[in-house]
Amino acid sequence: MLSAQDIEKFEKIIGYTFKDESLLIQAFTHSSFVNEQKINKKQHYERLEFLGDAVLEMISSAYLFEKYPDKKEGELSKIRASLVCEPALAFDAEQLDIRYYIQLGKGEEATGGRNKESIIADIMEAVIGALFLDGGIEESKKFIDKYVLTNADSMEMFSDSKSILQELVQGEGLGQIHYEICGESGPEHDKIFEVCVFVGDKNYGEGAGRTKKAAEQKAAYQALLALKK
Repeated sequence: MLSAQDIEKFEKIIGYTFKDESLLIQAFTHSSFVNEQKINKKQHYERLEFLGDAVLEMISSAYLFEKYPDKKEGELSKIRASLVCEPALAFDAEQLDIRYYIQLGKGEEATGGRNKESIIADIMEAVIGALFLDGGIEESKKFIDKYVLTNADSMEMFSDSKSILQELVQGEGLGQIHYEICGESGPEHDKIFEVCVFVGDKNYGEGAGRTKKAAEQKAAYQALLALKK
């Protein structure tokens, strides 16, 4: 259950105080939590997510339109998709510790819902929707600019980092790439995989995720950052 202190903490992080705190609480409330309430049922985040998704698409489209004046529509659509896709939004949410604030039902909690990228990404969009309703387009834009769009170039790379790493390594003649599972944690239904990526015999990056593919993408992203230094 979210406390007043939790709300205050999150508002301090994002630099905005809600006039209607119920909007923020709704944004953090999963349908599984609502379904378990016998009385005083509250609204869950899905309607706010719907709204936030539209606001995010508009703001990110305008940003990319200005940032890349020479790119064609298809290229802009591809970059936007990488910025607002589920893994990217979940990645963005880590700096806000979004998962800590989510109100989940006991069943969803038990099956690892707090760490599901799909839920975390949905909550990010719901928060954007709540900000839009409470503070208007300017407040939602500030949030999107700060937590989603500030790393547009790196997020473009993150969206398909394995392919980009492969092209870079081949172009530079650095050797063969291979990925290895270097650790696992958590219960069977909520396992976290840790992956290392090697170029030749050297470990260039590590990543963790709920699937091997997600962990490999994050490891490749770290390798790209290391190689571009």
